[in-house]
Amino acid sequence: MTEGIQKIVAELPGLTDVTGVNAIVDERVARGEAAFAADLGIALSAARKAAGPSAWQYESVLDHLLRLLATTPGPENAAQALRLVASAFDSSGKGARYPASLLTTGHAAADLALAFTGAASDEFRSCLVQELVLRGAPVAQNPVIATWAAAPERRGHPLTWLPLTLAGIESEAALPSHGVGSSGWARPYGPSSHRSVAMARDTIATGAVDATSPAQAAAMAAAVATWTDESNGRVEARVFDLTEPLEAGSIPGALLTLGLECLADVGKSSGLSGAMRTPPEAWRVLFAAASTGGAYGYGAFGAYGRLATWRSMAALVESPKDATPAEIEARALDYVWYGFDADTEWFEQVAWDFGLAALSPNRRRLAVLAATDTD
Repeated sequence: MTEGIQKIVAELPGLTDVTGVNAIVDERVARGEAAFAADLGIALSAARKAAGPSAWQYESVLDHLLRLLATTPGPENAAQALRLVASAFDSSGKGARYPASLLTTGHAAADLALAFTGAASDEFRSCLVQELVLRGAPVAQNPVIATWAAAPERRGHPLTWLPLTLAGIESEAALPSHGVGSSGWARPYGPSSHRSVAMARDTIATGAVDATSPAQAAAMAAAVATWTDESNGRVEARVFDLTEPLEAGSIPGALLTLGLECLADVGKSSGLSGAMRTPPEAWRVLFAAASTGGAYGYGAFGAYGRLATWRSMAALVESPKDATPAEIEARALDYVWYGFDADTEWFEQVAWDFGLAALSPNRRRLAVLAATDTD
């Protein structure tokens, strides 16, 4: 440890503002001294363990160092970011998701291939692969990454079920934009007052049988699991068998007859708000919900967000348990999709509101997933 790093580590707990330390690191990295940032991060990680949770300064600067190296392009910055993750972060479990998302924002697959030969956890590597796929990186054409991903020992990992290329239905996935100081997400949902939508006030009389099983409901809600597990979210997941075929244009009115909790108090003055959605638009809503999370928590990030999205989509279109993503996509393309929300007491009407209805090709099955959250 250099004298400069020792001084920063020793003085950091006494600071009320760490912007000065961050500025020093920014300048050093701008001069090409990425190793200094990684060395400092490793030293801070060791000091943080000794200091305990009260030393917020260590956490703040360590996060800044990771973001700086992860989002600043260049092979050396990528190499030092990977070194920092391997040495200073617990990336053996859920802790792998955040740095993998950051790194793929600022670095190409070629610069991150070092993670698959150097010191990195398999969980971090698995997340890194899928984060790269989501950004359109041709990982299957990178010999180092492709060889690692194809190894027999990978087959038991849940993320290996996902393909190494994007399906057409995933073309509208909204990915986060990470910077040194902040992250941004595009959320393709929210209160209806923030969108231009049609109002459906007339009900359609149709016979329906609630055919929801607990397993189905849980699978449909996979994309919003963190909304309830980590935040204040509410979710309604229901499947209905219809006695008569339902026309696509009648979905809004039919929704008002099904006894949905989320639409229980829709009245003549505040009708159901919604619009027809394409399968890629439906996938985009689910992925944003899964990857970014609700009002609290950070969601599942890209890799596990992609997995949760496919699980929700599979349940919504009643795919067999052994269906592949390609088979699930084929079914989803044959369904009619409708997005909705309403000014009801169930929907929080803050920023995290959406409803999706999926009508089967024979028009006799309607699956509904609604979610809301608040801070």
